[in-house]
Amino acid sequence: MSAPPRRPAPRHAPRRAKASATGRDSAPFRPLGDAELGELQALLDTVPPPLDPFDVSMLDGFLCGVLVQPEPIAQARWMRHVTDVDGRPVPAPFDTGRLQALVLRRHAELAAAIGDRRWFDPWVFELSGDASAVADESAAASEAVLPWVAGIASAFEIFPELTDMPDDATLEPLALLYRHLDADDLDDADELLAQIETLEHAADLTQAVEGLVRATLLLADAAAALR
Repeated sequence: MSAPPRRPAPRHAPRRAKASATGRDSAPFRPLGDAELGELQALLDTVPPPLDPFDVSMLDGFLCGVLVQPEPIAQARWMRHVTDVDGRPVPAPFDTGRLQALVLRRHAELAAAIGDRRWFDPWVFELSGDASAVADESAAASEAVLPWVAGIASAFEIFPELTDMPDDATLEPLALLYRHLDADDLDDADELLAQIETLEHAADLTQAVEGLVRATLLLADAAAALR
């Protein structure tokens, strides 16, 4: 399988995508609100070049990819990739305290949902501007979830323990995720591509988002079976 696509240009609008709330429970802690989500994106935007931080949608997918690994990933190992996809250190004067605090709250929220195998709202955003006028609603949905999928794929590249598992345990959920990528981006993945061919395209953004959650929980099941 090829390396995940690099960070797309931010395309999200302030409004989160809507999806079914089936199976949702109240978290035992305060999730990030819209204002804090905007603050987190603003903090990521201040990370100095040449570092290449995630945007909030990619970050969300990345955190899910970290959380579904067969063995827990130490915070120090994954946190450094938040501010740079390659894990390069931030310069000494840059204060990551508030940024990391917000990231850890989202990590805790996702960990609780995935651990309980219940619904969570992925940070996927409706396309804005001309992109929202795409005639093919299915293609528009894939465009909207692409940053999130790129984020979880980045986690699988950095921490390959999950994707090194037997294909029969991970093939279906990976296909649900990677169906949103261009087939040319998936090298040496004939079996995965064949599985993707058996899937129907997500009809709209709601179905696409539901597929992200379903795939994440299936991968968590597969990883748990090896513990």
